[in-house]
Amino acid sequence: MSIDPKKTAGLPDREGWGSVVNVHEAKTHLSRILKRVEMGEEIVFARGGKPVAKLVPLEPPRPKLRVFGGDEGQVWIADDFDAPLPDDLLDLFYK
Repeated sequence: MSIDPKKTAGLPDREGWGSVVNVHEAKTHLSRILKRVEMGEEIVFARGGKPVAKLVPLEPPRPKLRVFGGDEGQVWIADDFDAPLPDDLLDLFYK
């Protein structure tokens, strides 16, 4: 099935393609097209009225699951880690 390249601008969803944009329009309005993709829209690029590529939003990377207690026994905190700093060291922060 071919698409009239003159009528591809913003063509609504057609057979699961998403919006169809011709190559010339894509080169001219790339920033606008990228904003639409960032909002979740899928864009199909057509050359000569035939779809050739599909631009889809990236899924954000999934965070790795953290195992609680994985560093047990490897971390040591001094008993006085929260004790006040000596005055001579504190003075260096206010110079």
